[in-house]
Amino acid sequence: MRTKLLRPDRSHRSNLSTESERTVNARRQILRTLATTTACAVLLGAPWTAAQAQGDYPAKPIHLIVPFGAGSTPDVFARLVGDQASKTLGQPIVVENRAGAGGNIGTGAVAKAAPDGYTIGVSITGPLVNNTLIYKNLPYDPFKDLAPITFGVHQGNVLAVSNSLHVDNMKQLMELLRKNPGKYNYASVGVGTLSQLSMEAIKALTHSYVVQVPYASSPAAVMSVIQGDTQMVSLAPLAVMPQVEAGKMKVIAVSTAKRLPQLPNVPTFRESGVPLDGSAWIGVVAPAGTPKPIIDKLNAAFVAAMRDPAIVSKLRAQYMEPEPGTPAQFEAFMKAELAKWGPIIKRAGIKAD
Repeated sequence: MRTKLLRPDRSHRSNLSTESERTVNARRQILRTLATTTACAVLLGAPWTAAQAQGDYPAKPIHLIVPFGAGSTPDVFARLVGDQASKTLGQPIVVENRAGAGGNIGTGAVAKAAPDGYTIGVSITGPLVNNTLIYKNLPYDPFKDLAPITFGVHQGNVLAVSNSLHVDNMKQLMELLRKNPGKYNYASVGVGTLSQLSMEAIKALTHSYVVQVPYASSPAAVMSVIQGDTQMVSLAPLAVMPQVEAGKMKVIAVSTAKRLPQLPNVPTFRESGVPLDGSAWIGVVAPAGTPKPIIDKLNAAFVAAMRDPAIVSKLRAQYMEPEPGTPAQFEAFMKAELAKWGPIIKRAGIKAD
């Protein structure tokens, strides 16, 4: 009796093969779908993350660079207004002093910082406007490398002299300089600042030579007059008046178009025969390229701070008049200042090495 061998059921094998192929194809389709989805996520993820980051801004402390030393008027402004603005932003604002080169070092540090809103700065006329005409190789362009946030405050300069000069007014000072060209020094907080430009105007009128001695901060400049290293200085009242009230210096004129309410008996430069008026102003800036939503948040916080009644009172007590506004207004003001001081700088031949 022969045993009948059973042959494999080929139809069953065929069915298994078909099912396996279907499973593999299905898996391949899933992988292709996942790959496509991942690619889209990569392409779309960057702008979404940036938008989310701006929406969450600020998520950490903000560094506010001051290009002058501690105790200077920009430093006082930064700490007073920055502290109030931090309450609106919900994050600390940490002040960093980076003095030197008439404000160029600190202002340049802001220009070169990452445009993410976590490094901003305050600065003044020289490094934001005048130094573009004075420095041959300025390491930044304030009109291209910085983004205005808001104008801060106006503050007129006062011209203070050493008691050793024995002068009581501008007329007497100018006569003394005419008779003694090159004998006296004046302190400044750097080339291109109002502290220099106001003295250069006096030099031009007296046809005399007075040596400029620049200092890294207004307190250092004031101390140089008291110690006798220099004999006169044109600075914001905040830096000068404590020493004047202590009897160590004497104020003879103010640079503003009108007399200061806090110093009604001190005449203006124009009243004293010097055709000049100007403000040692302060503004707030960020690196160029900082996203507009971040600039808008910073603007809103700093403007609110400078409109707070308590802050306004404190600023005015420091001889500062707040005038916050939009970034566009601040930019227009900077351009107007360049048009105003440019001819004076060129006529005086003011240059820095």
